[in-house]
Amino acid sequence: MVNVLSNEYFSAALILIISIILSRVFTYILKKYIERFANITKTNIDNILVEILKGPAYFFIIFIGFYIAINSLNILSPYEKWINGIFFIGIVIILTLILVKIIDILVIRWLKVKKKFERTPRLINRIINILIYIISLLIILEHFNIKLTPIIATLGVGALAVGLALQNTLSNFFAGIHIISDRPINVGDFIELEGTQISGYVDDIGWRSTRIKTLSNNIVIIPNSKLSESIIINNSMPQQEMSIVVQCGVSYNDDLEKVEKVTTDVARRIQKTTKGAIKTFEPFIRYHTFGDSNINFSIILRAEKVVDKYLITHELIKELKKAYGKNKIEISWPVRKVYMNK
Repeated sequence: MVNVLSNEYFSAALILIISIILSRVFTYILKKYIERFANITKTNIDNILVEILKGPAYFFIIFIGFYIAINSLNILSPYEKWINGIFFIGIVIILTLILVKIIDILVIRWLKVKKKFERTPRLINRIINILIYIISLLIILEHFNIKLTPIIATLGVGALAVGLALQNTLSNFFAGIHIISDRPINVGDFIELEGTQISGYVDDIGWRSTRIKTLSNNIVIIPNSKLSESIIINNSMPQQEMSIVVQCGVSYNDDLEKVEKVTTDVARRIQKTTKGAIKTFEPFIRYHTFGDSNINFSIILRAEKVVDKYLITHELIKELKKAYGKNKIEISWPVRKVYMNK
């Protein structure tokens, strides 16, 4: 029995088995107690962190046990330096992947509490992830005493060639950073591009393009460089509320005071009863043009957000048609008078 215990292969196998048992025990404690405690707290960040750590922690403990087991074998002593290096790289990679996931959650949560960042552009997370990976690479290079100056010089020459080859891609990348930092638009905003038929909600700001989800549930993909140079109408800034202007016109024979009263009464009823309308807003009309067949005017109402204007306009037109017919108010079609010389 003593000979068996003193056998290095048996010891290595025992260490590996113990590490597997410890990893299972740790996972059990994580699920049984820490996860239960996380469910009691008001925030869900700890629940997400526990879920993230379960898998990596299990393999990390086994990885450490495997490293100790390998190091206990005399036959591998000549390769100790290589083994240590490989395991160091493995530990850095595992910790980096865990850190990336945790930072993603924390950044998303931090940005959500900031105004206008209820949804976060994926480009922000990607930039932070790239920085973490670069730092991890530098740590590995420093561990192996690899000089960075020649590498940086080589990368500098290579970066120039890559920069020329990927000029458009880099232009879109930096345009995306500009859009996120300057914040003319944010994820979730309803925007329109002037001179085009493109309008919809900003779905995501990526490293190359911005995705806009239209009301017809399609995705329009616009290169960041093109978007940054466009004239954008942001219907969500400075606030979601917006005015609705409906154009109308009545015959020259109609009493304009009566038209104003009937129209305002209908608009007021629509404003108070239609979903998405600002109930406290007082609608009004403004005459503005002597048209070819009608005296034209604008009806102004107010909606909670841009998509609400469609239902409000729909209901207003229906009710105005009924009210005008009931009160003998005429909306004339185009008429031309032709005088004939005898």
